[in-house]
Amino acid sequence: MRVFHFVNAEFGLENLRRRRLKIATLHELNDPFELLGINLADESLRRAIGAMKNQMASTRGLLCFSRDWHNPVQWSHYAEKHTGICLGFDVPDEILSEVSYSRRRFVIQPECFRDSSKIDITTAKQVLFTKYSHWRYENEIRCFVTLEEKDTEKNMYFADFSDKLHLTTVIVGARSAITRADLQTALGELSKNVEAFKVRPAFKTFQIVRQCKQSLWR
Repeated sequence: MRVFHFVNAEFGLENLRRRRLKIATLHELNDPFELLGINLADESLRRAIGAMKNQMASTRGLLCFSRDWHNPVQWSHYAEKHTGICLGFDVPDEILSEVSYSRRRFVIQPECFRDSSKIDITTAKQVLFTKYSHWRYENEIRCFVTLEEKDTEKNMYFADFSDKLHLTTVIVGARSAITRADLQTALGELSKNVEAFKVRPAFKTFQIVRQCKQSLWR
């Protein structure tokens, strides 16, 4: 599946140079309700879910993508007000999971999390992939990955570009100062097989679209 990841100019170019993508750890995500889509009125359930989240956070991280690059809000929030870039990847369908958006937190029985054998697939997916409905604009699809060797220089985790994280496209924001030469330098030999283009606000809709005038991106 073709998926997209928004990032600012500095880290976007560094990702390209180093052929890798930052893995988000669970405690640094921008949604405080991450993995907390359950109604937690029950104290024992709060403790169980909190323990589960902490345990997962020590071993697993997320690669977060969108299905679409046309939304101007995405560019504003995640590509530093349209000055960054959006990276397109081909990722196997089987390792991706769609996020479900809900206006209300769902209810489960506390005993489900006291005995892990009672947690069915549907409940597990609800816990891992439910977000508040106002996040719907992100059109998110995500991939859980194992946290392995940390980059000690950055104190972060990264996933290397690979057959399962195959870079196909670099989309340069409408307000970005990134030049063709900047991108060529960062991509190196990858530029032969990666499509790159700049975007602009559409004339008739509230969308971001491809800039067809090549002369407007130097």
